[in-house]
Order: sequence, then structure tokens, then C-alpha cells
Amino acid sequence: MTWLRIRAVFRKECRHILRDPRSLLMALAVPVLLLLLFGFALSLDVDRIPTLVYDADQTADSQDLVSRFEASRYFRVRGYVNDYRSLEREIDHSRILVGIAIPRGYAEHVRAGEKSDVQILLDGSDSNTASIALTYAESLVGQYAFETRARAQNHTAGVSLVLPIDPRLRVWYNSSLESKNYVVPGLIAVILMIIAALLTSLTIAREWETGTMEQLLATPLRPAEIVLGKMMAFFLVGVADTVITLFAGLLVFHVPFRGSALVFGATACVYLCGALFWGIYLSAVTKSQLLAYQMGIVTSFLPSFLLSGFIYSVENMPEAVQLITRVVPARYFVTIIKGILLKGVGLEVLWPEALFLVLFTGLVFLGATRKLGQRLA
Repeated sequence: MTWLRIRAVFRKECRHILRDPRSLLMALAVPVLLLLLFGFALSLDVDRIPTLVYDADQTADSQDLVSRFEASRYFRVRGYVNDYRSLEREIDHSRILVGIAIPRGYAEHVRAGEKSDVQILLDGSDSNTASIALTYAESLVGQYAFETRARAQNHTAGVSLVLPIDPRLRVWYNSSLESKNYVVPGLIAVILMIIAALLTSLTIAREWETGTMEQLLATPLRPAEIVLGKMMAFFLVGVADTVITLFAGLLVFHVPFRGSALVFGATACVYLCGALFWGIYLSAVTKSQLLAYQMGIVTSFLPSFLLSGFIYSVENMPEAVQLITRVVPARYFVTIIKGILLKGVGLEVLWPEALFLVLFTGLVFLGATRKLGQRLA
């Protein structure tokens, strides 16, 4: 294997890329488009929950409770209704997610220090949002109940009610709990896997369909030289995509970058090489561009999007699915990119994930070289 032959294949592929400026523009623009689309549209934040209130008590105490919901950023009180049935009807028509029903006599029970019921109605058809809304409502009502009891005890006995435990919460790495800081880094990893695999999944198949593979057969090129030469040309495009998506995440979504740029660059290059080699392997297995493209979509988009932990936590998946995720390279790079950007950790923590990417890249390179050698033979 010589550098001169690798460089010749590299220059040939670069000419192919430059002769098709529309495809090159798409390869550079699609990652940004996907990042902006998913980054703005895909939000895991649950706030401004549409809420209606049925206040049958109509007292200052009941209005005090309602004012807590109105002041919370998690609830948007759209108004009041005059009967219980109206709450049910609005939930049935999916106009609201939460209904608050305060019964008559609420204030009397509160002032007497007795138990007073407040009903929270939730639309359970969206189970995830409903469960989060329930947590918010229970926390808000619980805090209000404690303050009300403390005021009553202080008024009657002159003794302040103190919690036996004073919890002090600290949220590390994403103190504002914004979902974009969680979604965008993982989205960068997913986009790079998809684009890199699709860029090279057509290259060998195109050679067979256009008949130029026979010309390669007449040259002293070795399979490894062909694979490396083709990968290097598309590697430049992949690096450009990496830089574009990273700066878009930092400048548009203001995702923090707390770790080492060198570690990020090194691991991103290994990840890109593995994805590009995987595309070449698929192209060598199939002699059809259409089939190679379809296999590239199935083996890059679906696993990266669903099984990488970028949105859905791997720990919450069934054990059988968790085993499958262990062979998905995007899962490991999602962990690396979140660790570098959000936590600021390096290889002393992320070395198992980095080692997997190195092994994956080497195995796929050997597989692509062997498969291409069989085709050339």
C-alpha cells in the first residue's frame, strides 16, 4: 500500500465531488437544516401547560391557590368555567391538559385547619406530558399546603412550622434544565452518522453501475488503497459538516462547550471515519446505488435516532434492546459529545467510548477492504 496510489484515488474522488456542486451544497446544507429543524421543533420542555379553573368556592383563599398556578411558568391559566362539566368537555376536545376544581367550603376547611380537597384533572392521552404536569401540580400544591399550615400554626400557637429536613438541590451541567442543551449535542452526533454513511454508501455502487470499476481492475490499486482514497475525499466534507453543525449548536442554541476541543476533534474524526467506512462497506456489498442508499438509511438513521440515547434513555429500554444498543456507534459518540460539551470531562472518563469507536472503525475498514477485495477478485 503506497501513498501515491491512495492520493490518486483521493484526487479522483475530489474531482467527482466538485463536479457535482448541487450534491456538495446539499451535503453541507442538510446537516444545518436538520439541526435547526430538530433543535427548534424537538423540545422536551414541558411548560405553559394549558389550564382551566373551576372555582366553586370563590373566596380569597381559593384565589390565592389559583394565583400560584398563574404565577408558575409551567402552567398557563386560560380562564375560568362555571361548572365541572365544562372542565370535562374542554379536556375531551383536547383544548386543555389540566383542569383545577376547587370545591365549595374550601376556605372554611383551610381556616379551620382541616383537610381540604382540591381536584387536579389531567388528560392522560399524552401520558408523558401528563405525568410531568402532575409532578408540577403536586409540588406546587404541596408547597402551598405547607405554607398554609405554617401560617395557621403560627397564628394559633405562635410557633412557626419548620421542616425536619431542609433539602438543598443543585443541578450540575445544565442548571437551567433546558432541553436544547440535552438534545442539540446528541443531534450533532446523529446527523454526522447519517450524512457520513450516506455520502459514501453510493461511491462503490456508482463505480459498478457506470462501468468504471472495470478500469480500476486494470490498475495496480489494492482494495485498502481504494477504500482509504475514497474515504479521505468524503472525510473533508464530513469535517466541514462537523464544524458547521458544532458552531450552529454553539452560536444559535448557545450550547456550552466546557471540555477540550482537541479531544472533541480527535473523537469526532474517529467517529467520522467509522461512519464513512461503513458507507463504503454497504456500497461494496450492494452493486446498486438505490439499494445502498436504502441500506444506508436503515442502518444509520434508525439506530442513531432511536437507539443512541439521544432522546430516549437507554436505561429505560427493555434489556434485549439495551443489548442491541451496545453495537450502535452513535450511542458512544452521543455520550462523548455530551461529556465534552456539557460536563467538560476528557478521555480519563470517556476512554471506554473512545476505545469502542476506534475498534468499530478498524473492524469496518477491514470489512470494507475484504469485501471490496472479493468484488475485485
